Amino acid sequence: MRFVIQRVKHASVTVDGAVIGQIQKGFLVLIGVSDSDDMVIADKMVRKMIGLRIFEDENGKTNLALKDVGGELLLVSQFTLYADCKKGNRPSFIHSGDPRLAEELYDYMIEACKKQVPVVESGSFGADMKVELLNDGPFTIVLDSNEL
Repeated sequence: MRFVIQRVKHASVTVDGAVIGQIQKGFLVLIGVSDSDDMVIADKMVRKMIGLRIFEDENGKTNLALKDVGGELLLVSQFTLYADCKKGNRPSFIHSGDPRLAEELYDYMIEACKKQVPVVESGSFGADMKVELLNDGPFTIVLDSNEL
């Protein structure tokens, strides 16, 4: 599983011209699922993401977590995080998870996050989404379950 976590001032996701998810200060998280992922890995990734201390404290040090700043979450499924670009110029997505598994895990993570974070918004799995954000920093972290 891969997460691209962007600390944002605000972010939104639009489908067919309608905003379906929108947050203020918090994390925009792009989520990629592989076939080897499961709920145990999802739980580990969610726990790590929510615990990341990447907001500044009163001394300007990145020492505060999402809950410490009342941060919000916008979770967006993105199978392209498993693009394989080793051969040629056209990416292969054979390492992306089966869509049924990926959607099940995506929904599971949304619900897991809602148990810990007051504001959790999401994209629409498999839809053509337009994502807008104001990256704060910029501050972007990549979490890979193979590296945790």
